[in-house]
Amino acid sequence: MDNEIQLISDGDGLAVIGDPTDVERFLASEGLLSLSKDLALRRLGPLLRAAAGVAQAGSDIAANSGRWLKLTEESTHLYKKHGLMETKTPGISYAMVGKRGSIESWLQVVERSGSLLTNPAILAGAAGIMAQLARQHEMNEIKSYLATIDKKVDDVLRAQKNVELGKVFGAGLDIESAMTVLDREGQVDDDTWSTVQGRTHTITDALGWALGRLDALAERVESTTKIGDLAKMAKEGESEVQELLAVVARCFELQDALDVLRLQRVLDQSPDKLDGRRLVLKDDRQKRRELISQKIEHLMARMDAAAGTANSNVLLHLPAHRTVVGSINHVGSAVDEFHRPLGIGSGRRSLEATRWWDAARDPVQLKNAAAEAGRKAAVAGVAVVGVAVLASRVALAREEHGEEE
Repeated sequence: MDNEIQLISDGDGLAVIGDPTDVERFLASEGLLSLSKDLALRRLGPLLRAAAGVAQAGSDIAANSGRWLKLTEESTHLYKKHGLMETKTPGISYAMVGKRGSIESWLQVVERSGSLLTNPAILAGAAGIMAQLARQHEMNEIKSYLATIDKKVDDVLRAQKNVELGKVFGAGLDIESAMTVLDREGQVDDDTWSTVQGRTHTITDALGWALGRLDALAERVESTTKIGDLAKMAKEGESEVQELLAVVARCFELQDALDVLRLQRVLDQSPDKLDGRRLVLKDDRQKRRELISQKIEHLMARMDAAAGTANSNVLLHLPAHRTVVGSINHVGSAVDEFHRPLGIGSGRRSLEATRWWDAARDPVQLKNAAAEAGRKAAVAGVAVVGVAVLASRVALAREEHGEEE
């Protein structure tokens, strides 16, 4: 069997390694070549120099190239099609495929001696580079998201009176400069690393501030009961939520960049520790994602409850009801846009405003409206008139829609 290539997956991406021509032919046959990126196997140099017993694998790597794909609906089928198997390296699965002569389909084959699978150090190194590419892919997605929203995150950061939050702008400049050094030189030198390694707290503090503001907004929504106040708060919340999500996204982008730099630093200085660091950073990232999702879900739950309050009081508060529903839908759309670059799915559906004439036929709506009209009229000493006006409105609605009394 010739034309052999090796497939590696870490759950986030898929690497295809082999002769450059074979790799491109394989990806082209699956319609995925244009979606792939150079795996930059040259970064494994420090690991190859440090690891023992991988001379043959090192020679193979030097003669081969690799391409990387983000696992999406289009690329995930390769994982299933070729039956990647778990390896001794945590979270990494592997397969070798090839084709003989004129056979068009690529078939799974038995691993040869000297393949990546038989060299855990090389496999761990490849996984570390894949983790870097996954972070860089996410960074690009976040940049695209920030470029499309109305509120630019750096303007938001500069406008804040919080001094610590303002430091994120400077941290971003340092981290982006370090990424440029990595792209051009292929390593993170001592000077560059000393500039960015202390920036972690700046980013985490800003992230904590933004998440705290989302919690505070959720509490304000929960404690507001008057329909008019809810409408005002929901309207103001549209802009506030988008600004806070922009800050969270920027923090996530910068943390991704720091992870790329950390992984490269370990690969350069202590390649035997690369796999352990990869797993720690992956776990930290997942915890951040879960925390962010929890805060957003909490806020949306409070807003949905507010929509329920407005939805049960349509007869006397139709404009406010529509404002609340419209604003919450805008916030929901902003959340969906924020989730997309992070690969977080959303099953949320848009809310629908209740029509006044539908509310007029709802006993609960009638009861709520009558009770409120009675309270307001009683204060003015004209309860009978207030209820009579409400009753006439309901009767008119029924008449207009051909309903019997």
